[in-house]
Amino acid sequence: MSYKPFVEHLVKNVVDNPNDIQIREEVDRGVRTFYVNVAEGDVGKVIGKSGRVVSAIRCVVSAVAAKSREKAFVKIDTE
Repeated sequence: MSYKPFVEHLVKNVVDNPNDIQIREEVDRGVRTFYVNVAEGDVGKVIGKSGRVVSAIRCVVSAVAAKSREKAFVKIDTE
C-alpha cells in the first residue's frame, strides 16, 4: 500500500505553494522512503522550529505504516 497521497496531503497543509510539491517514493526490502521536495521558501515551514513539523509528519506516517506492519520514512530534499 502506498502512503504517497497521505504524505502529500500532510505536506500541502503546511506550505504556501502546494503546487510545487514533488514526492518520490522508493521501496527497498519492505521499507518505504518518501523524498519530499518543496519550493525553496517552504523548506523552513516543512522542517519547522527545531525540526518539530517534520518530526510530527514522520511520526504520523510511521504510525500509519506500522498498522500494516511496514516501515516508512520521510526525508526532506533541501537541494
